Amino acid sequence: MSSLVIILGSTIFLAAGYFFYARLVEKFFEINPNNRTPAHEYYDGVDYVPARNWLILFSHHFASIAGAGPIVGPVIAVAIWGWWPSLLWILLGAVFLGGVHDFATLVISIRYKARSIADIAEEVISKRAKLIFLGFVWLSLILVIAVFTAISAKTLTTDPKTVIPCFGLIGIALIVGFMLYKMKTNIVIATVVGLFFLLGCIILGDYFPIDLGANTYLIWSIVLLLYAFIASVTPVHILLQPRDYISSFLLYFGIIVGFLGIIITHPTVNVAAFTGFKGQDSEWLWPMLFVIVACGANSGFHALVSSGTTSKQLPNERFAKRIGYGGMILEAFLAVIALLAVTAGLKESGLKIMLSKGGPGPISAFGKGYGALTETILLGKGNLVAIMILNAFILTTLDTATRIGRYLSEELFKIKNRFFSTFVVVFTSGILAVSGKWNKIWPMFGASNQLVAALTFIVISSWLLRRGKSIKFTILPALFMLLTSIGALLYQIAGFIKNKDILLVSVSIILMILACGMVWDVIFSVKKRRVCSN
Repeated sequence: MSSLVIILGSTIFLAAGYFFYARLVEKFFEINPNNRTPAHEYYDGVDYVPARNWLILFSHHFASIAGAGPIVGPVIAVAIWGWWPSLLWILLGAVFLGGVHDFATLVISIRYKARSIADIAEEVISKRAKLIFLGFVWLSLILVIAVFTAISAKTLTTDPKTVIPCFGLIGIALIVGFMLYKMKTNIVIATVVGLFFLLGCIILGDYFPIDLGANTYLIWSIVLLLYAFIASVTPVHILLQPRDYISSFLLYFGIIVGFLGIIITHPTVNVAAFTGFKGQDSEWLWPMLFVIVACGANSGFHALVSSGTTSKQLPNERFAKRIGYGGMILEAFLAVIALLAVTAGLKESGLKIMLSKGGPGPISAFGKGYGALTETILLGKGNLVAIMILNAFILTTLDTATRIGRYLSEELFKIKNRFFSTFVVVFTSGILAVSGKWNKIWPMFGASNQLVAALTFIVISSWLLRRGKSIKFTILPALFMLLTSIGALLYQIAGFIKNKDILLVSVSIILMILACGMVWDVIFSVKKRRVCSN
């Protein structure tokens, strides 16, 4: 099949989902632009800071939820089951699950003073449900930080040309943040200055690749964890907002050029459409497809971003749909481009070699495929651009996940010092990251991530029920994600036991126990509420 047909059909479907289905959801949740948001009401100059422009917040939100997720998941899934199941899940999942999940979480959070979704569980279910959810989410965040640290460290090791632009973006963000919030510079001027310096970093990186020699992976892992620590305790308007805003232009550029590359070259898809319900690596389509392809279709981590950082910076409720639902739609579009990069930009044999044990991995596969699609536009630099963009957004994911982990650590362990609570998160994640088992952690991260999504849908449904509203938008997604993610965890536990991987077995069992405890508490709460109402 022609890649042109796939990209145009996907664009039409995702656009229709945003302009029609999202409008129904927005009306259902009764958005009111006159409501004062927590960013204004609880301004503290560190976490509660209204974004100067909605596009700045969209950029932070999109950069945080995207990371490498919509790239790695589809690339792996395509190699196992073919492109057709992955494409269907990305499109249907984003419109009917992911968009609703992200938008509803953001709205409910701003209704509760920008508190986290785990914190809100206490109000709508029970105090015990809150504690269980906090513990579950905390463990999931540890997996998020570990897996993205590992992926980024491996990428910096294998593609040293990305080092300077990746870390140079941090200094550029500090400059842009100073211009926007201290000098009150016009946003267009600040943006142009930031992009100019970013272009300079890209050129320098191409000419001066940084290779640290022996133990490169370990060194970059430590550097990334140190960055996550520092960035997560820095006020959001100094680094997080401006860095995400400037780096998002990289991603917008990458998406536009990728789209144009497909339009111009429109290569034929070279990978099989469907290889069977039991894929080439003996992985069952259900439940594993739906947890391996997470961020591009539906992701529990998005709820942590929506209710962890985005809700504390939302300047007006009228922007909730375009940031929450719109961010998910754009991420799904990115996932489609990633899917086409490896199915139309690479041969099937080449994809298998790159994803084989000891191969360069999914990010390098995406970079090579993207480079092939954009050859006529970027003149052979597409590979570098693609990997540099991904690494920049992995830094954003690390920053945001560590910051949210700090919030949860302070709440869960009653730690008063934000530096110590951050250290606990970074140190625990680092143990998993430096182990080099990211390829084993990824499916478990996907399962725990989708369990967070399921539990988030349950909290949203409970909130709606307490207000006498219908749960038609949330109950079926909640049940599907709950059964799928629990099934995926059980499937993986069997594999970990077979391989005698005690650490991953233990983490998986703990996640299972916490999830079942949460579900039991929800059932008990609903029954109790019905008895009281009668």
